[in-house]
Amino acid sequence: MAPPNFIVIFADNLGYGDFGCYGSTVHRTPHIDRMAAEGVRFKSFYSTCGVCTPSRTSMMTGCYPRRVNMHYGVNGCVLQPVDPKGLHPDEQTVGDVLRGQGYATACIGKWHLGDQPPFLPTRHGFDYYFGIPYSDDMTARPQFPLWPELPLMRNEEVIDAPVDRDYLTKRYTEETCAFIREHRDQPFYIYLPHAMPGSTDRPFASPAFQGQSANGPYGDCVEEMDWSTGEILRTLDELGLDDNTLVIWTSDNGACELHPPQGSNAPLRGWGYDTSEGGMRMPCLARWPGQIAPGGVTDELTSTMDVLPTLAALAGAKLPERPIDGQDLSPLLTGDPFSSAYDERGFFYYALGQLQAVRAGQWKLYLPLAEKIIGPSGKTAPCELALYDVRHDLGEEHEVSAEHPEVVAWLTALAEQAREELGDLDREGSGQRPAGWVDNPTPRVLS
Repeated sequence: MAPPNFIVIFADNLGYGDFGCYGSTVHRTPHIDRMAAEGVRFKSFYSTCGVCTPSRTSMMTGCYPRRVNMHYGVNGCVLQPVDPKGLHPDEQTVGDVLRGQGYATACIGKWHLGDQPPFLPTRHGFDYYFGIPYSDDMTARPQFPLWPELPLMRNEEVIDAPVDRDYLTKRYTEETCAFIREHRDQPFYIYLPHAMPGSTDRPFASPAFQGQSANGPYGDCVEEMDWSTGEILRTLDELGLDDNTLVIWTSDNGACELHPPQGSNAPLRGWGYDTSEGGMRMPCLARWPGQIAPGGVTDELTSTMDVLPTLAALAGAKLPERPIDGQDLSPLLTGDPFSSAYDERGFFYYALGQLQAVRAGQWKLYLPLAEKIIGPSGKTAPCELALYDVRHDLGEEHEVSAEHPEVVAWLTALAEQAREELGDLDREGSGQRPAGWVDNPTPRVLS
């Protein structure tokens, strides 16, 4: 059998309850719902942070953001245009791992791991890049005089600025389908991080989708991403690649309350940008006809960090030499026995550099904090210890620490192990590695 192809679709600020297969009654998502019917739907799949740059770091490296010092930007919770910081050139990404195994690799979409040349996708394992180097809301404005017009890049060249955001999803889809056709005769890996729904008051969709949903511009762009998924699946089918391609669909963090709520994290509590379930538990679907049994549902504790080791295992590739934090999900996908490693060692919820909660098995413990960081603003507020059974109490409505002191003690001990290895606030972790850095960064502008 030929090595499998991989396509990873990654939304920006899309909620747990925004697809029909996750309960939405306002968004029409037939192609994404088809992925659920023909593959497996994850109920406890997590991002490692409630904001963009850290969560994308984990998707690329298989590591907690703190391990690679990508848990904050120089001037905020995420990297900004002309930021001197970025993903260290020595870190191995999914692209590096698969390209070393003979895969054609493409990143098509929002990168947000550094806009300086040493940090671009083309320097991190991708043969081809087409997209914007950071969030679509980071547009030129007087209060940030160094920020350029929003650039659309092909490889390392800016080809359009300011890019028309209405057409980003359409153009990304066309580029993705073209890459599939061009590389149909060799194994390929496409990372498709959509810019949408994004962080703006008005999410952007192409004219054919504007005003067509029952949920305003937000719904329009969700339904266009569903159309995009259908185009990709249709292309795979036309080329006879369907049965040899694993497609994964998820989001970087939950829908946000930064503006009037547009998306839904139901039935989870909370919003994007924090460590609530709504902020970090993601919709996730995996489809691979003939390998993944149709109609599956799993509540195993899994995360974006698992993508790298899973794809490496399926491709027969070696893992990075440096330690990573993810686990191989290939047995879970193909129906073999599987037990989540996080149930033993814990899964950790960080906000910027602060450890705020830990989960193992059904239990999630919010740690007692005198000053808990809240949201991207960095504001603080006290936080009391609280324990929830988040497998059965998805809305975190029933606090049960008094009934389970042994669970509190166990998860508290796991949290201390994380502080030792990964760090916490100003406490350096023994396993942390440096981020990349350039002196005198320059903006990405049209030549």
